Amino acid sequence: MSVRHVAGLAALATSLFASTAYAQTEIAWWHAMGGELGAKLEAVAEGFNQTQDDYRIVPVYRGTYGETLTAAIAAFRASEQPAIVQVYEVGTGTMMAAQGAVYPVYQLMADNDQPFEPSEYLASVVGYYSDTSGNILSLPFNSSTPIMYYNKEIFEAAGLDPETPPATWAGMEAAMNQIVESGAAPCGMTTAWISWIHTENFSALHNLSYGTLENGFGGLGAEFAMNNEHLARHWDNLAHWEDEGVFRYGGPEGGPDAQPAFLSGECGLFMNSSAGRAAVVANADFEVGFAPLPYYDDVVETPMNSIIGGATLWVMQGRPAEEYEGVAAFFSYLSQPEVQADWHQDTGYLPITNAAYDLGQEQGYYEANPGSDTSIMQMTRVEPNENSKGLRFGSYTQVRALIDEEFEAVLASDKTGQEALDSLVERGNQLLREFEAANS
Repeated sequence: MSVRHVAGLAALATSLFASTAYAQTEIAWWHAMGGELGAKLEAVAEGFNQTQDDYRIVPVYRGTYGETLTAAIAAFRASEQPAIVQVYEVGTGTMMAAQGAVYPVYQLMADNDQPFEPSEYLASVVGYYSDTSGNILSLPFNSSTPIMYYNKEIFEAAGLDPETPPATWAGMEAAMNQIVESGAAPCGMTTAWISWIHTENFSALHNLSYGTLENGFGGLGAEFAMNNEHLARHWDNLAHWEDEGVFRYGGPEGGPDAQPAFLSGECGLFMNSSAGRAAVVANADFEVGFAPLPYYDDVVETPMNSIIGGATLWVMQGRPAEEYEGVAAFFSYLSQPEVQADWHQDTGYLPITNAAYDLGQEQGYYEANPGSDTSIMQMTRVEPNENSKGLRFGSYTQVRALIDEEFEAVLASDKTGQEALDSLVERGNQLLREFEAANS
């Protein structure tokens, strides 16, 4: 054997040893964020990857939230699951009921000696994803809450104070009528998400029970209970205001027609996710105002906190131990104030930790960007209780479809608000019983 050949073999052995010694553990992260948000998510993963050499987070886009959740459950059944999956808030009950599929985050962090203190996180955020003992089951990542946007130019044209948006629904009714009657705009208000904003958050803000067993947090035997007189009145009011021409229905689910009506100047007020703030500001050719959601002051003197939307990161069982070590390290990285503040400020999602919010204040971000803390102030103004910490029901994606269907029946004058909500409870409870039977 030639000297050159021996040297070549030695070099190859050295190379193989080095690649083995320094091989990174790859960790799959299935997510549902495309476009600019997907690019930002990938940047967050790469930021972690560059801080160490042992692990590499590999983001994989799997479609919509619903598609991602379905794919993750199917992959688990086929033993091909990722270590991390992003699941929207209405999938929480489904994930909890997936027996043996979930590695609770609080347990993951403890098992891997990573610091994890629930009190460091926004209470109204982590409460949604905790069990009744306060244990956090999944890591909040992209959390948002609904707020109110308004067109300050339309307010001025209507003779309304652009710096004093209405705080109550009585004030909203007066403002909507004044906008239309003055000719400042043909529509007073539009909204996305009748389910999330005008049903779920309405109940939380007004300290009304949405369901038994702490809104489903107490187990699979919960039943819906949102068919109260206050929500029925609100649905009736929305239908009346649409008949009067001062409110415009934005459509089912996320209300696809709502934001265009606001940005075009057709409607003076608009309710949607706080995570849409950056897009609204970027696409509006007028000064945008921001305000908390209104409330009925004859129901509550002071509103409760709003509840969140968005998604969290769930850890799937059945992966190698070294992957879980990397996931725990990644979650610690995600919770760092600098990382969270950057994500929050770039996207409009909430910071998940108190330290990230404090950092934004120190940086002068909220002072330089008026209204950017509206969602945080609304979420943290009171300590959440069993009516305002969130919802946890199985098959809730289907329930939201029922909400839209029943609300549209009210708009069509086929049902009163009370009749629609009574029907919603009956139909929703049937879905809960089917889910309970399938997961008991």
